[in-house]
Amino acid sequence: MSELVDIVDSLENKISKLLHQLALLQDTNLKLEGELAAVKNEHEVTLASVEEWQDKYNSLKLASTILGSDTNKTEAKLKINTLIRELDHCIVQLSE
Repeated sequence: MSELVDIVDSLENKISKLLHQLALLQDTNLKLEGELAAVKNEHEVTLASVEEWQDKYNSLKLASTILGSDTNKTEAKLKINTLIRELDHCIVQLSE
């Protein structure tokens, strides 16, 4: 009978330790999920900023080409043609 009590006590101790370890791991998991969400948010903000700067760069490049820069005249013509096609497409959609 004494052995049975010792076994039950040992099991209770092990279960108690496991429950404590589970609680610690759950806390760590919540903390890591919060950090992951923060990093994802920061990543999205960075991507948006990069896209914004890319658009500004492209606009500046197009403006400099239109103002007379000889280096990108072909690119400017292509861009203007693309814009005209997009406008034509919009006009077609509006007339339907």
